[in-house]
Amino acid sequence: MINPFKTKRGLGRGLSSLIGDSASASSSKKNKLSISSIVRNKFQPRKAFDKDSLEELTNSIKERGIIQPIVVRKSSQKEELFEIVAGERRWLAAQKAGLHEVPVVEVEVDDLKSLEFAIVENVQRNDLNAIEEASGYQRLINEFGYDQEKVAKFIGKSRSHISNCLRLLTLPKEVIELIENNKLSQGHAKILVGLENAYFIAKKVIEKKLSVRQTENLVRIFKVKKVPKYISKDPNLKQLENSLVDKIGMNVLIKNKKNNSGSISFEYKNLEQLNRIIELIKSNY
Repeated sequence: MINPFKTKRGLGRGLSSLIGDSASASSSKKNKLSISSIVRNKFQPRKAFDKDSLEELTNSIKERGIIQPIVVRKSSQKEELFEIVAGERRWLAAQKAGLHEVPVVEVEVDDLKSLEFAIVENVQRNDLNAIEEASGYQRLINEFGYDQEKVAKFIGKSRSHISNCLRLLTLPKEVIELIENNKLSQGHAKILVGLENAYFIAKKVIEKKLSVRQTENLVRIFKVKKVPKYISKDPNLKQLENSLVDKIGMNVLIKNKKNNSGSISFEYKNLEQLNRIIELIKSNY
C-alpha cells in the first residue's frame, strides 16, 4: 500500500514521522466519509488557494479519483463532523469535481499535532506564501510554547530561515498584503523589514519591477544619512538667542555665516504665538 504520508527526502519531520506509517498506525482508521461531514482545519495556515492549480487538481480527481486520502480527526465542535488535519485542497477539489464522499484516514490528535500536520504538509509542497508560513510558525510559538530553535528543528529548516520569516510579520499591514497577494516576493520583503518607509519602497519595487539586488541598492540610498558637521556656535550669538527666548517665550535660532549674512528663525507652537511675533515686528518697524 502507498504511504499517503511519505515525506520528501531532505526535509525535517514529515507527516509520516508525525503520524506513523498509515498502513500500521494503531491510532489511525482508513475510511470514506461524505464531503458534507468534513469541515476545514481551524489551524490551517494557508488562506489562499491558486485557482488554476485547484482547477488542475479538480480535473485530475474527475479522471482518477483521490489517490492520497484526506487526514481527519473528530471535530470538537460537533460530534457528527470531522475536521481536516491535512488535505484541505483535495477536499475543495473533490467538491468542485462533484464527489459525494472521499477517502480519509482518521487520526486521534490534539490541537498541536493538527497545526503541525497542516504546516508540514504545506511547507513540503511549497504551498504557503511567506506570510502564511510565518503565521504558522508564530502560532506554534504563541500557542504551544515553541521557540525558534524548536520550530527550526521540527520543520527541518535553518534557524535563520525561521527568524527571517517571523520578521516579515513586523512589516506594515499594506506591505504584508502585497506579499499575500504575490505582488512582492519574500526576497524583496525581507529587505524592507525595519524601514519606516517600507510601503513607499515596496510600491517603487513593484512599479519599476526591481530585482532583489536593485531593491537592496535602493534601500541603501535611503539608509544613507548625512551627518551634519558640528560647528561650535559663537558664544555671543548663543547669548543673544537665550535673551530673545527669555523676552518672547519662543525658541529662536540664529545662523550667521562667515560673511556675516545669515538667518534668524522663530519656532511657534500655535496661532497665538505666531500673532505675537507678527505684532512685535509691526510695532517696532
